[in-house]
Amino acid sequence: MEMDENGWQRDEPLRVLEFYSGIGGMRYSMIEAGVNATIVQAFEINDTANDVYQYNFRHRPYQGNIQSLTAADLDSYQAHVWLLSPPCQPYTRQGLQKDSGDARASSFLSILELIPQLSLAPLKLFVENVVGFETSDTHGKMIEVLKTAGFIIQEFILSPLQFGVPYSRPRYFCLAKRKSSSFQTLQNDHQLLRIPDPLFGNDGKKISNKLDSQGSKMHECKPIESFLEFKHFKNPDEAETGISSNSNISPAILESLKRRNHTNGSDGFPPDQYLVPLTLIERWGSAMDVVFPDSKRCCCFTKSYFRYVKGTGSLLANIQPSMVDKAFSLKELQLRYFTPREIANLHSFPKEFAFPETVSLRQRYALLGNSLSIAVVAPLIRFLFAEHS
Repeated sequence: MEMDENGWQRDEPLRVLEFYSGIGGMRYSMIEAGVNATIVQAFEINDTANDVYQYNFRHRPYQGNIQSLTAADLDSYQAHVWLLSPPCQPYTRQGLQKDSGDARASSFLSILELIPQLSLAPLKLFVENVVGFETSDTHGKMIEVLKTAGFIIQEFILSPLQFGVPYSRPRYFCLAKRKSSSFQTLQNDHQLLRIPDPLFGNDGKKISNKLDSQGSKMHECKPIESFLEFKHFKNPDEAETGISSNSNISPAILESLKRRNHTNGSDGFPPDQYLVPLTLIERWGSAMDVVFPDSKRCCCFTKSYFRYVKGTGSLLANIQPSMVDKAFSLKELQLRYFTPREIANLHSFPKEFAFPETVSLRQRYALLGNSLSIAVVAPLIRFLFAEHS
C-alpha cells in the first residue's frame, strides 16, 4: 500500500473534521467539490443547528465545548483536513470588534494552539470568516501558528457575485497546506487575493477584463427571479394598487394573495407570512435595500433578517421594474422578505436541503444568516484538495 511522506495512505479518502458545522454548508461544499474525502466528525455548539444538520445528513455533530478537546482527542480522529468556520461576531462591523478579547474567539484560538502538540497534525486547513478578520490579531496569531507548524498559505476575499450568483456576500478564506504539499499557483503563496482566477487554473492572471470595481462579474449573474419560489409579479392587466391607512397590508397585496390561492412555500409557510408591514415601510423605508426580480445583485442576509429591516438584507419588490414610475411609492411595491428557501438558493444549497418542521421561521433565518456560500466554498475546497482529486 503506497504511503506519502507524511505516513498517510495515498489512495484512501481524506478524513475531515468539520468545526463550527452550523447547518452543513461546509459539508455540502465538500460534496459539491467532488473531492475524495469523508467527514469523520462535525462539531457545533448550537442545538438547533445540530437538529438541521442531523435532519439532512443523518449524523448529529458533537455538541460539547470545543475548548475541552485535547491534542489526544484530535489525534484520535486521524484527520487529514480541518474545515473551520469560527464565530464571526468578534470581527464584524456591527459587533463590538473585541477581536481575540471576545469570548467567542477563544475556542478557535484554543484549537490553533493545539496544532503544535499534535502527533498527527492535519495536512490541510480551510478557514472561513467575515471581511475584517484578515486585519484582526486573531488572524495574526493564526498565521503565526500555521507558519511555525510548517504550512504554506493562500488567502482570498471572494463573493458569490464573482461566481455568477446575484448575491453580495464577500468573505475571507484561508487555505493552508503542509510544506510537503503545494498549491497549483505557487506565486500566490502568502498573498491575499480578491479574484477567483487561480481556482480555475489561470495562475493568478485575470480571466476576464470585464470585472467591476469589486471584482464581480455581474453581467454573468442570473437574475434574482431564478432563485425565487414565489414568482407572481404584478402586470398591467392587474388592478391598481390601493393603500389602506387602517391596515398593515395593502388591499392589492391581499388580493394578490387570494389569486395565489394561499399556496404555501417549500418551508410550509403561507406567502402573507413574508409581507413587509406598512408600518415598517413608513418608519424604515429610507433605510431599506429594495431589489426587483430582474436585479442581478442583492445584499448580504444576516442572522437578524426578518427581525429587523435595516442592514440585515434586501427586500423584494413584488412588481416588475418596468411597471414602476415616479408615481410609485415604496408602499406600492408590494415589498416582501425573501423566504428561507430563497436565501438557501442564493447560498447555493442543494434542492434537497430542508429544515425540520420544529425549526421556527426566525430560527431558519438566523441559521442561514450564519451559513456560507457553497458557490464560493466548493471551488476553494477543490483547489485546496487539487493534488489529491
